[in-house]
Parts: sequence; structure tokens; C-alpha cells
Amino acid sequence: MRNFSNFSASRFIEEAINEIKNKVGTERAVAACSGGVDSMTSTLLAHRAMGDRLTAVYIDDGFRREGEPEWVMRLLKRLGIRARLEEKSKEFFDALKMKVDPEEKRKAFREKFYSVIGKVVEEAGGRYMVQGTIAADIAETVGGIKTQHNVLEQIGIGTERYGFKLLEPVRGLYKPQVREVARELGLPPEVVGRAPFPGPGLAIRVLGEVTPERVAIARKATQVVEEETREVKSFQSFAVLLSDRCTGVVNGRRVYGRIIVVRVVSSEDAMTARAIQVPYQILGRVSRRIVGEIPGVVRCLFDLTNKPPATIEFE
Repeated sequence: MRNFSNFSASRFIEEAINEIKNKVGTERAVAACSGGVDSMTSTLLAHRAMGDRLTAVYIDDGFRREGEPEWVMRLLKRLGIRARLEEKSKEFFDALKMKVDPEEKRKAFREKFYSVIGKVVEEAGGRYMVQGTIAADIAETVGGIKTQHNVLEQIGIGTERYGFKLLEPVRGLYKPQVREVARELGLPPEVVGRAPFPGPGLAIRVLGEVTPERVAIARKATQVVEEETREVKSFQSFAVLLSDRCTGVVNGRRVYGRIIVVRVVSSEDAMTARAIQVPYQILGRVSRRIVGEIPGVVRCLFDLTNKPPATIEFE
């Protein structure tokens, strides 16, 4: 377990804002903002440094939670940050079409993400792109565990091909430190304490091929899990759609249906995690709602595996 007791959020904020000012000068920048605490903290730091020369962009790739694009845009407006929404779901689904290997999916998502954001930076007349990469993202990618979509220069990929320079204000921090900075910046509690959500979103919570139909199933299952485990203190609570099917019985007839796995873990920095023993009453509600509210799902499982040997996400 890492010791974060000597970390000063106020000192970090001052240094980060000065670093951004020194790097950017009078140039414009675009911040990729998903609404998670990492990207929101990075966006707000850049906004404090640049004001209206920063534009926050939410890319709707089709892999987000229910209602998330609208929620993020309302939040950015409330914070006084210039923002725009880019609806690009078809492009992302096309980029991942027929891909089933997790690393291929992550790399295809990364390529499409940076191609899209590069065009936005160009349209905004900017030279810099701000993103919420944190230390855990870098450690897992460099260590060969799995490719995090927001890690480039640390693995030797230059950003010149996409037409911008990178700004990563919280790249040296782990999640607890980012939350401290977010709190010090005055971000609302629903952002400070928000559960992590993977960069490629539901695309890596759908095992196998990524299609609009399969993502819709994972989205609804995720909504159920998050609602029913709201009172469970956890790092992440989510649902995964397996690629396998199994036999079920619906209205007295055999069906060959889909399988959802529920995962609820505790963690501090995402480098290790422990499966939480969720009360059976809650698990029962989750299972009944998932098989009752999502057509085609006939089985709901619960993952009891720690990290290691598992990772938090399935892909």
C-alpha cells in the first residue's frame, strides 16, 4: 500500500497550473473530458491556467453509461468551462468491428480516439491536448499488463501524427491523490468520489465482438448494478457481458441466452483489488433485475476473484 500522507494538494495545484502556463504560453488547447475524476481534474487545472483558450470536448463514442454525455455537458457548463459534444459512435463501432481480442480492441479504440481528438484540436485552432492519464495507467501499459488507451509517449508513440502536443497534469498521481486535488479544486462530491470507468468504456465490458446490441445489454446491466450497489462501499461496481451463451428457461420454453457477470471490488490505487463480499440480499436483487429487465439474459454470475491474479476489468 502506498503512503500518500505527505502529498499536498494545494501545492500540487499551484505547480500544475504554472507548468501548464509555461508550456502553453498564449496557445489554445482542447481537453478530452469523459466526466471521470481524472479527466475532470485535468480539465479544471487547464481551465484555471488558460481560461477561455481551453475547450473541453466530450466524445460520445457509444460506449458510455446511460445519460452520461448529457450529464457531463451540464457539469462543464456549471463549472463555466467552454465545452462541445462530438457524437462519433458510428466511427467507433466501425473501428472495433469484428475485433474480439482485448488488446486489439484497446489499440483500435486508442487509434480512433486520438484521430478524432486530433481533428477537434485542429478545428479549435489549438496545439495542445489535455488528458487525464494517471500513474496507474502508465504502470499497467508500460508493464505489459494491458494497453490503456490514454498512454502514448511513455511507450514511444509520438503525438505529432495526430497533430497536437500532450498535456497530462495528473500523470504522476494515483487515484487517491487525484481525488484530493479534485476536492481542493472544489469539484462536486459526485465527481470527487466517482467510480472509475474504463477509457474504452463498455467496449471492454463486452467480451468478444462489440456491437450496438451487445453494448446496450452491458449498459443496462451496468445501470442495474450501480443502482443496486449504491450503498456498498466499493472502488468499482459493474457488469460484464460474456461472449458465451447458456441454456435457460423462459415461459416454459428452452432458450439459449446471454450471461452477465457482476464485479464489485475495493481498491486504493487500482494496482491491487479485493473482491467485496456483497450481501446476498443485494446480489439477489441485482440478479432478479438483470434477468427480468434485459431480454435475452438468462444467467447472472458474481466474480469473487482478487487482483492479482485477475485484473479489475475483464479485458
